[in-house]
Amino acid sequence: MAGHLDDTQTGAASAVEIRPGSIIGRAFAIYKDQAATLLGAAVIVFAIQFLLALLLPNGLLFIAGIAAFVVSIFYQGMVVNLVRDVQDGRRDHSMGELFSAVAPVALPLIGLAIVAGIAISIGFVLIIIPGLILLTIWAVAAPVMVIEHPGVFTALGRSRELVRGYGWQVFGTILLVALIEIAVYLVFVIIGIAFSDAIRAVLNWIAATLTAPIVALTSSVLYFALLATKEQAAPAAAPPAPSPFGNETQPGV
Repeated sequence: MAGHLDDTQTGAASAVEIRPGSIIGRAFAIYKDQAATLLGAAVIVFAIQFLLALLLPNGLLFIAGIAAFVVSIFYQGMVVNLVRDVQDGRRDHSMGELFSAVAPVALPLIGLAIVAGIAISIGFVLIIIPGLILLTIWAVAAPVMVIEHPGVFTALGRSRELVRGYGWQVFGTILLVALIEIAVYLVFVIIGIAFSDAIRAVLNWIAATLTAPIVALTSSVLYFALLATKEQAAPAAAPPAPSPFGNETQPGV
C-alpha cells in the first residue's frame, strides 16, 4: 500500500459537500497524507524549470518556458490521477505510475491548457468578468480530460455541465485557493526582504513548490465531488473511462 487516508478526514468524494470549505478541506487532507509524493514531484518539476532557465542562454529562454509548461501539465495530470487513486481511502500506485498514466492524454491536456488559457486571458483583458466566468465553468476541465479522455472542446463543455448549478460555490473555492496562494507567497516575500537576490530566488522556488499541489488538488477534488452529485441526481449516467492503470475496479466517487 502506497499510502492510507484517514476516513474521518478524507472519505469518499460523495461525502464532500460542494462548499469552498469542504472542498479545500479535503484537498488539504490529501495534501497532508500524500505530501511526500506531491512535494517530491513538485521539486522535480521546478528543478527542471530552474535548471533550464539557468543553463540556457537568454535567446533560448523560450525553450525553458515551453519545457516548464509541459512538465507542469504532466504534474497536474499526475495529481488528478493521485486523487483518483485515493478515492477508496488508499493509494495503490507509485509516483512513476501516476506520471506515466498521464502520457495518453498529455497532448490533449496541453491543447486544453492553451485553448482555455487564451480564452480566459482574453476574457480578463476585455472586462474581467468574462474571464472569471470562464475560469469558473472550466474549473474541472483538466480532471475531465485525464479521467474521461474526451476532446479539448468536449472537456470544456463537460466541465461546464458539471459546474452548472454550483457556479458560486466553485467560484468561491477558486477565490479562496487564490487567497491562500497569495498569502503563502507574501510570507516568503517578507522573509526574502532581508536577503540577496539569489536567496530570494530560492525562496520563490520553495513557495512555488509548496503551492503547486494546491490548485491541482482542489480542481481534482471538485471534479469528483461534482461528479458524485450529478450521478446521484442521474444514476443512469454513463460511467467514466476505464482506469489508465489497467484492468481494475473504478474507485468510488
